[in-house]
Formats: sequence, structure tokens, C-alpha cells
Amino acid sequence: DMYYVYILKSIKDRNFYTGYSEDLKRRLDEHSRGKVESTKNRRPLMLICYEAYLDKETAKKREEFLKTSDGKLDINRRLRKYR
Repeated sequence: DMYYVYILKSIKDRNFYTGYSEDLKRRLDEHSRGKVESTKNRRPLMLICYEAYLDKETAKKREEFLKTSDGKLDINRRLRKYR
């Protein structure tokens, strides 16, 4: 199995959203259909990037880091062109 950390961009408010899933396609579909509470009012969303990991623990730690202030700085630096 693979575990995914992904970054979406809201076309509506231009902000990034970071998430984690074991089934990336299913999770993206849930986001696009408004089934995810934290993004349902921020649609439409665009997948900007994702990272795949072999183990759940590493993926969860990466997601947790990206949600910190240092992680958000990293995202903004790396994905500046998508702002």
C-alpha cells in the first residue's frame, strides 16, 4: 500500500489545503463533491502536488509538519508559482 500527502489549492480563496489519504483518487473525489467539511466551502479545488510514502507513520508525520508554520513556509516557498 501507498500513503499520500497532498496539497490542494482553492480557486475560490487561493489558499492551500494539506491532507493525507491512503486512497488519493477517492479522497480527491470527496473534496470535489463537497464531502470534506474543511474544504466544502472552498471549492473548486485543484491538486497542486502529492507525495507518496510506503508507510503510514512517515506520511502522517509529513502531513503534520506541513501544517505547522515552518511547513506552511516551506509549501509557500516551493509552490510560489501556484499562488
